[in-house]
This record gives sequence, structure tokens and C-alpha cells, in this order.
Amino acid sequence: MKNFLLSLFILASIQIVADSILIKGGMVHTGTGERAQLQDILITGKVITDIGNNLVIDGNTQVIEVNGLPVTPGLISPMSNIGIVEINALDVTRDDESELLKSGFSIFNAFNPHSTGIPWNRSNGVTSAISSPSASSFPLFGLGSHFILDGSIDIQGSKDIAMFGRIGSSYGSRAENLSILESLLVLGQQSKQMPVEEVLEMRLADKLELQSQDIIALAQVVNGKLPFVLETNRAVDILQAIALQKKYDLNLILASVEEAPLVIAQLKASNIPVIIDPMDNIPDSFDELGSSLELGKILDNAGIKVMFSTQRSHNYHLMRQGSGNAVAYGMSYESAIRGMSKSVAETFGLVKRGSIEKGNFADIVIWDADPLEPSSFPKLVLINGQTQDLTSRSSKLTERYMNKDNKPSSYKH
Repeated sequence: MKNFLLSLFILASIQIVADSILIKGGMVHTGTGERAQLQDILITGKVITDIGNNLVIDGNTQVIEVNGLPVTPGLISPMSNIGIVEINALDVTRDDESELLKSGFSIFNAFNPHSTGIPWNRSNGVTSAISSPSASSFPLFGLGSHFILDGSIDIQGSKDIAMFGRIGSSYGSRAENLSILESLLVLGQQSKQMPVEEVLEMRLADKLELQSQDIIALAQVVNGKLPFVLETNRAVDILQAIALQKKYDLNLILASVEEAPLVIAQLKASNIPVIIDPMDNIPDSFDELGSSLELGKILDNAGIKVMFSTQRSHNYHLMRQGSGNAVAYGMSYESAIRGMSKSVAETFGLVKRGSIEKGNFADIVIWDADPLEPSSFPKLVLINGQTQDLTSRSSKLTERYMNKDNKPSSYKH
């Protein structure tokens, strides 16, 4: 461990001089679903250039001796408000809602790389995230974007990479919402055959007060294969979503799906990926009566691609606690790691991210212990091959109040 800490110190000191970095002797979980093994990782610039044992290096390579500690890809949150919501209770700090736009609402230009939520999640292993608008009373509430969480003012991200929506009992009439949703998909189809201006003149578009941005976004969902994340729970609603996927050839991702075990055969046949919160097993409504702690295991055993979310605002890193809980109830360990990394990258088209593979960007986390244990924390986080500052507001507060030197006597008791 001393060698590891010393290596980190040296790395921070001379990283500018070194041409490459060798992470040596880590228990590497590649994120591909393969079992972890002791390997070395060679990084040149932003990219992973080799993986294996006894790698040949030159004299200008900085070596980090890991001594068997777990190494994973940087975690990717598939659903978050990172960078667009600061304090939920203060509207002036929220850029996740629109009063005018619906399906065409994009949060991309509102992203704040200096949001306090970024260092907190980064110091817990989250290296990038998909941020999206928050749910509204409308079935579709806008477009999410992918952001690299390095805190740089030079924002790195992919704009408008997915549509987000929801159907269920909490948002008015279920039948009406489903009808509106399908009508919106029809409008998206119409835009392939006529100008956007003419689509806007159609009675439904006018009634719903849609804007040109809304129609353009709908066209991307129906005709452009834009990933469409639809949150729903009731078994029959999952079947409705599968029917829409087939009818409109959607690139559909289902979120929450607490009653998925009741329709597991149909879901497996659809080949639709899912996003789940394994900690959410207590029904909040009649849509969730089939909730189960074994949801992750059931989906994994069926061969369904699983990703993870969390309901804890700002603490999106807690998806690793949720995935650990899924493993405790029977899900494969490597499927859980994959669900926080490569599965997200594959599903949302994030190029060269999400796994420790040759040619990918070096988004890598070295952990002090099992990454699926809530008590474990990163020792080192790399984004694009660059060492990240793991300081956060929480760590600063801890240091302030735990260090009792030169403090008034009231701090020392």
C-alpha cells in the first residue's frame, strides 16, 4: 500500500513529463462481462494502448504499482440531473424543465461543469453521465446529453443523445397518456413525408402547442433511431411499450420496470435494454405491486442488458450500492460492473468509452476495496488518461471539522 501511495504522489508530480502511464498488477474488471484477472494497463495520452502482463515500456513511462487492488472502467450514470440541477428545492438553480418546449427540450447548453455535484460523484468513481430533463405531466419531457465529468470549462459531451419519457399512474389518465404518446410518434412519422411547418398545422400538434423543435426531435426518435428511454412499471404497460417498439421500430430502453418478471419472456424476446434501481423494492403505487429484490437476477438470467439508476438526488454514484445489492440477490458480479460501464456506452452510442479495452479512452478507477461495497472508495480516478482531483465539498468539510488543531475549544469535545 505504501508503494501505491508513493506512486500516486510521483504521478501527480511528474505526469506532465511522462509520455505514458502503466497501471501494474491490478485486479482488472474490464466492463465487458469477462471475469476479472490480474493485468497491467498501458495508457498513452488519452487512450488505453495495451492490456496484459509483462508489458514492455520505455523509460518515460510512469508506473503505478496497484498490488492487486480492483480496477474498473469509470462508471457512467445513464439517468441523472448532474450539472443541470444544483438544489432541488430552489427553482433558480434548476435548468431541467421547460415551460414552452416538450419533446424538443434540450438541457445541453445549461450544463454547469463547476456544479458541486460533479466532484462528489467523480470522487466516488462516476466519470461521465447522461443528464436529462426532469419528468413532467407530458409523456415526453425532452432530450438528454452525455457529459464528461472532468470539471473542465471546456465542456466535453455529446448533445441530445436520447429522448426521455414516462407513462404510468402518477401522471393523469394512463389511457390518455398512451394515446398522446402514440400520436406524437405518428407526428414524428409525418415529418418524414412533409415539412415541419405543415406538421405543426395538424390539429393535434396545434392542440398540444408543439414547437418546431418538438417535431424535429420526434422525427429523430421514429426515423433516426434516437435512443428513447421510457420509464414505466406495470406489466401491461411494459407490453404496451414493447408493442410501440415493434410498430414504430423504436430504439427503446425501458426504465424502472418493477413488474418486468411478470412479462419476462416478452421482454427478453424484444431485446430491449433496461435501467433499474435494485434498491427500490417497496411499491409506491399499484403499478409496482410486483417489485422484487431479485429483479436484477431475473433480468440478468434472461440475458437482458441491465443498467442502473438511483432515486437519490445528486448521489448518482449510489448505483454501485444498488448493483451490489443486485449481486447479493443473485445477479452476476461482472454483469453488475458491465451495467455501470460498457452496457451504458453500447446502449447510448458512447464511442470508445465504458470498458477497459485497447483503443478506448482511459476512463479508469482504482479502488481501495470491492467497488460494489458502499464503504469502498477510489484511490485514483483517470478521465481521458488524466489524474482527477478527488477533493469534494464533503471531503473539505470532513477535513475542516475533524482537524482540531488551532480550533476553539468547542471543536475539541
